[in-house]
Amino acid sequence: MSPVPVLTALTDTRWESPLVAALERGELGVEVVRRCVDLPDLLATAATGQARAAVLSADLRRLDRDALTRLAAAGVAVVGLVEPGDEPAERRLRQLGVHLVLPADAAADVVSTAVLAAVLAMTTLTTLAAVPAVPAGALGLADPRSALPRPDVPRPAAAEDEPLTSPGRLVAVWGPTGAPGRTTVAVGLASELALLDRSTLLVDADVYGGVVAQLLGLLDESPGLAQACRLANSGALDVPSLAALARQVAPSLRVLSGITRADRWPELRPAALDAVLELAAALAQVTVVDLGFCLEQDEELSYDTMAPRRHGATLAVLERADTVVVVGSADPVGLQRLVRGLAELKQAVPAVAPVVVVNRLRASAVPGDSEREVRAALARYAGVPSLTVVPLDVAGIDASVAAGQTLAESSPGSPARRAVQQLAASLVGAPLPARRRRLLRR
Repeated sequence: MSPVPVLTALTDTRWESPLVAALERGELGVEVVRRCVDLPDLLATAATGQARAAVLSADLRRLDRDALTRLAAAGVAVVGLVEPGDEPAERRLRQLGVHLVLPADAAADVVSTAVLAAVLAMTTLTTLAAVPAVPAGALGLADPRSALPRPDVPRPAAAEDEPLTSPGRLVAVWGPTGAPGRTTVAVGLASELALLDRSTLLVDADVYGGVVAQLLGLLDESPGLAQACRLANSGALDVPSLAALARQVAPSLRVLSGITRADRWPELRPAALDAVLELAAALAQVTVVDLGFCLEQDEELSYDTMAPRRHGATLAVLERADTVVVVGSADPVGLQRLVRGLAELKQAVPAVAPVVVVNRLRASAVPGDSEREVRAALARYAGVPSLTVVPLDVAGIDASVAAGQTLAESSPGSPARRAVQQLAASLVGAPLPARRRRLLRR
């Protein structure tokens, strides 16, 4: 069997020369095909397909999660080397996603064994996903190979009626174009989950400009999510630093504010956002993510495999989510957009089982029994068996926005608040408060 081609990018000649000399003899099952001088050289060589693995130093200049994502997209497994006893460097590499980390003075046979193990692990992932290393949606890169047929890989998602009882659950709130009230529902859902004694993290990941901080009256000079993504990209993010970036707005509710300008979307890279959400699972029992509307695949970029995608963050969260809440507006235009949006969502994330919320229900927009007509229309045209209907409450919503509070704080008796409260209770399998049950019986 031919040896595995390997690239090296080692910064200290004390360890590089003996290691490369030992590996180049070809007796250990690996072969060094290029000694890269820096990270751009490593990435450029990896993109040519010459190698299947890379051995690199932890202190390689500009090494971050984006660089490792590019190596993964090229099908190159990574083994990291750190100075003996340098625990911070080892921890940083592991936070970046490098699982095989060795001391720089490790013997050549130990390094070669780690390289072969890393290649075997990547080959297994490639076989399962039918694309190099990880799904293209999680990478956020336009990859022409993503258009090839791929087997259906089961996604660990909660069913529509499965309660979110296990810790670290992820709830994505998405909706079609327009303004169906995605953020209003996301904020209300997160606040109600917190009131049900679930530690909750609300993340504003709208790539077109989030308004969660404004709705909650937060003076936000620097978006917390953008800072968290920068730290995650450099391997410096951990649970305490994430907790410091997330504003505490209630005893069980934290908020990670989002970008306020659409042109800042490149700061929300999918790989970094995925790392943030992974740590969020250790910080909160439930993470609620408010997303933008668009699911375009950026087909014009399909032949530029390294091009970032504006909607990569949205797609990555939807793929990772345990529950996807889809919000539509209860009017003829909004319902048409919702039907089309559900079809687009199913195409983008085939394994999704959305929880549908119809917002702003009012008799003036839908003649007759408005709620019954809406339910019948969605059952007929979108195959939605059940949904949550949130009535229009202009006065209650306006009061909460003006006060910078949640509906539960400013208008606890709001009919819109009661509908969202019932949705939150159903998601976590919690009983409603006694007073709420009496109101429902009436």
